[in-house]
Amino acid sequence: MARAENKETAGPATRLVAGIARNMRVKKGWTQEQAGSELGFSGAAVSAMETCAQPASDEMLVALERVLGDGMGIFEQAREYVRLDKYPAQFKDYALLEQKALGLSLYATLVVHGLFQTEEYARALIGGGYPPLSEGRVEELVEVRMARRALFEREPVALIELVLEESVLRRTIGSEEVMRGQMRHLAECARRRNVTLQVLPLDCGLSGEYAGDQGGMELVETPEHDHLVYLESQGESLLIKDPAKVSTCAQRYARIRAQALDPRESLGLIERLAGEQR
Repeated sequence: MARAENKETAGPATRLVAGIARNMRVKKGWTQEQAGSELGFSGAAVSAMETCAQPASDEMLVALERVLGDGMGIFEQAREYVRLDKYPAQFKDYALLEQKALGLSLYATLVVHGLFQTEEYARALIGGGYPPLSEGRVEELVEVRMARRALFEREPVALIELVLEESVLRRTIGSEEVMRGQMRHLAECARRRNVTLQVLPLDCGLSGEYAGDQGGMELVETPEHDHLVYLESQGESLLIKDPAKVSTCAQRYARIRAQALDPRESLGLIERLAGEQR
C-alpha cells in the first residue's frame, strides 16, 4: 500500500531504483500508464514506485528488468538491496550477515524463528503485533520474511541449528489451522540435511538446570570464520563481536542444546502436535 510517509523514509536502494526506472521510462517516451501496461501493473503502481510511496516489490523488479533493464541486470541486482530497505531498522544490518552466514545456531523462546515461519504464521504474527501496522506494511514485512528462506537453498550450503522452547510450539498464533501448517513446515525443515532442530521441553528445569533463562540468541559464523552473536528484544538489537562474550554465549548455547530433546525426539513431538491441531 502506497504511503506518503514512505517518500521521506525510503532507503537508498529504493530511491535509486525509482530514479533509474523513471529515467528509463522517460527515455522510451512512455507515460506511467503505458509503462504499467508493459509491466503488468497499474499506472498508479508505477507512480507509487517512482515517487517512493511504495517500494518496488520483487515481482515489479522482475518486470522492470524484463521491460526496462536492457540486459544490464540492474533491477535484478537491486532486488536484494530493495528488500533490505523494507526490513525494520534494527534488523537491516543483521539481514546481510544472516544470508551470507556459513552457520547459524539459533535459540527461539517466544515464537517460531523467522527463518522457519510459514507465510500464514508470519502474517498472523506481524498483523497481530503492537503497535498496529497497515495492511500494506504487514504484507511488505511478510514478503521480506519469506525471502529470507532462500538461505535454505543457498550454495554453499549453510548449516543451521535451531533450538525451540516447547512453549513456542504450544502457543497458538493465528489459529489452530495456521499452527498445524506451521508444525508441518517445521517437520519438513527438520528433515533437511543441513538443519538440526531440537525442542527444549517444558519440564527441563526439573533437573535443577535451565540454561535458557537469559532469552533467545543467534550465533553466526561468517564466511571469514568470525563468530558473532545477535540479540533482539523490544524493537532493539545488539550485535556482539567481543570474543570473550561470544564464547560465553556459545557455551551457554551448548548447554541449552544439551538440555533439549534430541533431533529424533524433537521431530516426533512436532509431528504429534501437528496431528493434535484440530
